[in-house]
Amino acid sequence: MDRVYIHGLAVETVIGIFDWERTIKQKVVVDLEMAVDIKASAASENIDRTVSYKDVADRLIEFIANSEFLLVETMAEEIANLILTEFPVPFVRLKLGKPGAVPEAQDVGVMIERGQKP
Repeated sequence: MDRVYIHGLAVETVIGIFDWERTIKQKVVVDLEMAVDIKASAASENIDRTVSYKDVADRLIEFIANSEFLLVETMAEEIANLILTEFPVPFVRLKLGKPGAVPEAQDVGVMIERGQKP
């Protein structure tokens, strides 16, 4: 199965378990791979025959920016569920980072895979 991907999608949101984190917005970064058969769209050059990474990115930006999760784990699960239910993809691989959460690290977060593996 082919992949459509988005890497480095940065969105400001309320995320965290500490009281001070509930009063500010912090950056999260999404790397997403979606299993998609691109043969039909490649042959026809028709965007309607594939998954538009622009549409997915716009939806993720809107969803993340308006969310207020405590844990990146919960946010990752909800993002994966959103993609699998709103877009025609059978499988997603997602990395969700929270840069700055650990000052000594460039990034921390979670990686998940959901759906039926292609």
